[in-house]
Amino acid sequence: MNRLLPLAFAALSGVIAASSTAQTPVPAKDPKSPAAVRAAAASTDEAEVKRLMQEKFPGVEVISATKSPYFGLYEVFTGEQMVYTDAKVSYILVGTVIDAATRTNLTEERIQALKAINVSDLPLDQAIKVVRGKGERKVIVFSDADCPFCKRLENTLQEMDNVTAYVLLYPIDQLHPDAARKSKMIWCSADRPKAWLDYMLKGNLPTNDGGCDTPLPQLQQLAQKYRVVATPTMVFMDGRVVPGALPKDRLEKEFARADTAVKTALKN
Repeated sequence: MNRLLPLAFAALSGVIAASSTAQTPVPAKDPKSPAAVRAAAASTDEAEVKRLMQEKFPGVEVISATKSPYFGLYEVFTGEQMVYTDAKVSYILVGTVIDAATRTNLTEERIQALKAINVSDLPLDQAIKVVRGKGERKVIVFSDADCPFCKRLENTLQEMDNVTAYVLLYPIDQLHPDAARKSKMIWCSADRPKAWLDYMLKGNLPTNDGGCDTPLPQLQQLAQKYRVVATPTMVFMDGRVVPGALPKDRLEKEFARADTAVKTALKN
């Protein structure tokens, strides 16, 4: 399920080891306070870095440019990739920032944070709800009916208990030209969860003609909005986006991590 993202510039790859991280100070309420002035200046600098990136690399979509705590560099997020640059965009560094003390991949953490989705914004009424056991652990899945990795994920979920999967039908026509037709037939079934599992696990399609109204057009737009480019792509309850057909042990860890993250957020 690997996907190559063309980068519109050549850059030096490298690894930066960092032993500490810093948090951006919260601006004071007084707009004339030193903290507020510094925050305004930083925002202006970040806007200029974004403008320069777009000017020098017109083929690259720049989502954000933010001052990082590393050596005065700015992190530039392109939607899928993070690169680093100086204030004048004279140099580009492609690589991974590692916290030397904890061995944490700080670059990956930032990408995950920037790609996170507010799950309350997702239309679960347009999903096929598949409940296994009590269904207390929840995950939202963008899935293609003819995607072999999606079928692998469904087989893995079938081995797990206490899971609810909200399946958002996302046929990728370029890869699976017949998936949209099959998705419509599954959606138009009287028992959608059963129809979905019958096809994904057994290859058995329902007998209807798929002629009912379906949410496929809206879900296509939703996937594009959140830059979902491959299936399966999972969204856990803390908003973390995880692509791929993860093995059972990885799924268990993701559910546990998401549960801890949600409980921590509620306490705060």
